[in-house]
Amino acid sequence: MSFLFNKFQDAVRALAKSPTFARDPRKLQFEADINRLFMYTSFNRLGKNADEADAEEIIDMASKASVADQQKQVQENVHFQVQNFCTAMDEILLPDISEPQKSQSDATPSRSGLSFAVGRNGPPSKHPAVPETRPLKRTELSQRLKDSIGYTLDVKPSQIPHNEAGQGLFLNGEANVGAVIAMYPGVIYSPASYRYIPGYPRVDAQNTYLITRYDGTVINAQPWGYGGETRELWDGSTMLDLRPNAEVTEKGLDRFWRVLSNPLNNSQVGSGGEILERRNPLALAHFANHPAKGMVPNVMVCPYDFPLNEKDMRAYIPNVSFGNTEEANMRRFGSFWFRSWGSRNSGSDAPVLKTLVLVATMALCDEEVLLNYRLSNSKRRPLWYTPVDEEEDRRRWS
Repeated sequence: MSFLFNKFQDAVRALAKSPTFARDPRKLQFEADINRLFMYTSFNRLGKNADEADAEEIIDMASKASVADQQKQVQENVHFQVQNFCTAMDEILLPDISEPQKSQSDATPSRSGLSFAVGRNGPPSKHPAVPETRPLKRTELSQRLKDSIGYTLDVKPSQIPHNEAGQGLFLNGEANVGAVIAMYPGVIYSPASYRYIPGYPRVDAQNTYLITRYDGTVINAQPWGYGGETRELWDGSTMLDLRPNAEVTEKGLDRFWRVLSNPLNNSQVGSGGEILERRNPLALAHFANHPAKGMVPNVMVCPYDFPLNEKDMRAYIPNVSFGNTEEANMRRFGSFWFRSWGSRNSGSDAPVLKTLVLVATMALCDEEVLLNYRLSNSKRRPLWYTPVDEEEDRRRWS
């Protein structure tokens, strides 16, 4: 499968020089990433029997399709995989219909992590009962998922040769190029909610588990930690020090955009959490390390807008939104964010959850997952950081 990796990489470099791509460096990098994700995920959707001829056809399609069409296809390809993952999880966890159904609603939901963050003391909102699932331990569920889809994830000491590597993310099993192998869990902040990220404005000073999408959405994985041992109402209130003995590095959000708007009032923060499967074996993307010198990344981040009308899948999407589901419409100008009162023009009225997943850029087999962090070159980077592609780093944060 290595020939596919080289073929797709060559195609991306060639297409990035095309005049059809944006000239703005940051937008250019976004479009190049979408182009790459289009090829990887489209090839994966063809199945294990896909060959070099199929790869050539996909590359040809990528050279002709608009970025908007490619972006839409990437969403469909990723959603198709996430649907299959959710189906596999249901088959493992949900009891047979013939079995008597019990409720796990006896436990009183904890105070909302979102109200916890802003000091609200009101009574918790009413939530539906937590459905019964099979009482599998997280490790047992992980093994059963591997038996079903061919791979799962483990967190164990990294093989990266530097002292600050700490824990690393490992694929246990085999995954083809274009496979969604991990989900980035945690609390989602829109640009309008930046001021509520713990530690603002130096949000990355004590938190190395922050990541940002191109659209400015920030995900804080620190509250998720390693997950849990049950399906439960989760609100993001658990704050864990995942690496208490490690010196703080700049692994997290590298540049934090300023918001020219008033802070949100407490009354604007209204989420009380969601019923999530905390044993989710793939909700560990935040443990992926940056490759050391001489190594290459084997995954890349992919924005995934999960449609909230897919209620049967919701428990397996390991994220909650900070604040109201109907986010404020923000528009980015340079390094600033402004409130925009015009039409959203999103093309769809269906609400979505703006998440991130990791997509394999090559065939993987029992190996450590390596992600290019693309840290900004506008400020001093940690000693362990070796750029994979300095030009990509520059474009990403231009």
